[in-house]
Amino acid sequence: MLLSLPALHLQTSEHHPLFQLPHGRLGPWCSPTGSPAPLSCETGCGEGSWILVCRLLVPTQVSLLSMEEDIDTRKINNSFLRDHSYATEADIISTVEFNHTGELLATGDKGGRVVIFQREQESKNQIHRRGEYNVYSTFQSHEPEFDYLKSLEIEEKINKIRWLPQQNAAYFLLSTNDKTVKLWKVSERDKRPEGYNLKDEEGRLRDPATITTLRVPVLRPMDLMVEATPRRVFANAHTYHINSISVNSDYETYMSADDLRINLWNFEITNQSFNIVDIKPANMEELTEVITAAEFHPHHCNTFVYSSSKGTIRLCDMRASALCDRHTKFFEEPEDPSNRSFFSEIISSISDVKFSHSGRYIMTRDYLTVKVWDLNMENRPIETYQVHDYLRSKLCSLYENDCIFDKFECVWNGSDSVIMTGSYNNFFRMFDRNTKRDVTLEASRENSKPRAILKPRKVCVGGKRRKDEISVDSLDFSKKILHTAWHPSENIIAVAATNNLYIFQDKVN
Repeated sequence: MLLSLPALHLQTSEHHPLFQLPHGRLGPWCSPTGSPAPLSCETGCGEGSWILVCRLLVPTQVSLLSMEEDIDTRKINNSFLRDHSYATEADIISTVEFNHTGELLATGDKGGRVVIFQREQESKNQIHRRGEYNVYSTFQSHEPEFDYLKSLEIEEKINKIRWLPQQNAAYFLLSTNDKTVKLWKVSERDKRPEGYNLKDEEGRLRDPATITTLRVPVLRPMDLMVEATPRRVFANAHTYHINSISVNSDYETYMSADDLRINLWNFEITNQSFNIVDIKPANMEELTEVITAAEFHPHHCNTFVYSSSKGTIRLCDMRASALCDRHTKFFEEPEDPSNRSFFSEIISSISDVKFSHSGRYIMTRDYLTVKVWDLNMENRPIETYQVHDYLRSKLCSLYENDCIFDKFECVWNGSDSVIMTGSYNNFFRMFDRNTKRDVTLEASRENSKPRAILKPRKVCVGGKRRKDEISVDSLDFSKKILHTAWHPSENIIAVAATNNLYIFQDKVN
């Protein structure tokens, strides 16, 4: 059954990860596009700066439908089209990541699957289709496992995906669940060998007694096939759940971080890793904080940062010591005693940390704010942006429904001038660092027309509500945008909302 997917359509919620997920299903995905334009004071975060052009629906397995205004069926592979309103927990997107060129966009879900979208080559020079992406490959990255020693179920949910820079015709990416990191090779094949001596045309072994001549196998053209093969499996190194992976700028090593430890791996060695951070106390009753995120510096291979549940960031230099328990720099903002409450510790926990592309700044996201830190100033952030400060009065109910523990991600645009992060009620926020302007955009069924302009939304805290505003009491906390990505060089953004993926583009000036 084929349904029209509206612009910015967000459906269900994403809860905490522990799920039994069915196999062989891909949830519906939507992909809008527009035309590229550099962010400026006029259009950076302003009204009408992001538009929808077309959409993608990815149903069961590898079926693909790319639609334009006339619902033109461009590609359909395999199986049948499933009603997009039906989605299981396995279909919920758990990570989104552009590759270094922006030509590919990878997503992982709670079912352990990775779906890769490729940018339409013919759309690059067409204004209204410049950001169009279609399904390139899909594969099962992780399967559910069971640790019999600890009687612990290991779910298949993909926690993070990280691309490696392309060195040849193939693509490489890292994907991880709670315990195991895998290195995948994604390559194309358009020829197949034929004319084997020991096998017939159907692949069955031939009787050697019947072979009277020697044949030289030849390569025959075939339909293009995209293959995903696991090249390395990095396992058995984490006692706790992996929350971050980060590729080093030397492209020979990467690190994986769990709640209490960070390990350094070489891509060629799967049976050994080096523990570079260990904050586990001798007595677990003395545990006061956990590691929440970690990332390598984009240019200096010896430097990395990790954040904690106490709202602190530590910068470490691997040249100083093999074990980086002693940080080089410590970033922490003093707490305002007037804002102290029962929830202060919870909402100060950092859910994401990102270096800027220049390497000069660090961006962190906690429950209510996004902060930008200068590497040269440790005592306070240089910028603080309120994401949804109107929720301060709702913290008690958010604590009761566990939403206060949601982990929102944040991203930079290609020039580090704009910040994007998610919120509730299908909202996502953008902050222009130069003009100090911000905008709230919504993913909703209302934007059903292709090339529809996203209208800014406002939340009314109290008093009389205007027609275009929404009351804070009407927000739907089951609809949330946790995972976002920004094209490395263009104004194309990917927003994951439950089982849907939306791709938007800055409108033409």
